[in-house]
Amino acid sequence: MSDKPSWHEKNRAMWDVKAPLHLVSPGYDVAGFKAGRNQLRAHEIVDLGDVSGKELIHLQCHFGLDTLSWARLGARVTGLDFSAPAVLAATDLARQTGIDATFVTSDVYDAAAAVGGRTFDIVYTGVGALCWLPDMNGWARVVHDLLRPGGQLYLFEFHPVKWMIEGSAPNSIEIRDSYFTPPEGCSEFGGVTYMDSSIPAAATPTVQWSHPLGEVVTALAQAGLRIESLRELDRDVLHQWEDMVRTEDGMYRMPPNTPSLPLMYSLRARRP
Repeated sequence: MSDKPSWHEKNRAMWDVKAPLHLVSPGYDVAGFKAGRNQLRAHEIVDLGDVSGKELIHLQCHFGLDTLSWARLGARVTGLDFSAPAVLAATDLARQTGIDATFVTSDVYDAAAAVGGRTFDIVYTGVGALCWLPDMNGWARVVHDLLRPGGQLYLFEFHPVKWMIEGSAPNSIEIRDSYFTPPEGCSEFGGVTYMDSSIPAAATPTVQWSHPLGEVVTALAQAGLRIESLRELDRDVLHQWEDMVRTEDGMYRMPPNTPSLPLMYSLRARRP
């Protein structure tokens, strides 16, 4: 990671710009959250079960909707993100909703030091987080260090196959990118536009990585965690194509008579 300042500062600058825009984006529906809506997907809640009284840290928490949703379910939460505007927005949102939560500004690789060596029952990482990190081995060691013995990681992420494909409709899919990202990452993707398109992607350059499942699983295993489950999903939180069918859990899958694809996955791992 010798070029850390380059990728790190580019990515952080993009998220600094996007945080205030996402606060007012219909896709995030902050007003609905303030009115009581839970941001989490049904399967996440089922997978983790009763979190009452458990200490949870959410890595790369953005402005904290998922973090605060876990707090509403009874967890004692800490959110961590490298974007100071996002952390400021998360702290303000917690105040406005009366939810008890702590938010910390830190790079994810420095998370253990940033929380003063505290350990947690649950490390949670939500959708679209890993693509901003170059080093899965370093990330996995951070997860290990943040977990107390018996604690678990819960990861809900886009499937790496999703990043390979492009098309205007499910029947026009083409392979756009390689499954394996070069070590230096990919910079042609630009910035995030899926929740706010007011700024062209080219105006907020980023560096991103697509991490194969084997890389993620191996990094966690080598860090000393025990993999408990890896479930690939034929559904997506994003309505990528108009023909996609909305599922009972509010996600989207390929239309009937169209081959299914792995679009997301959930992984659970535990520190022995």
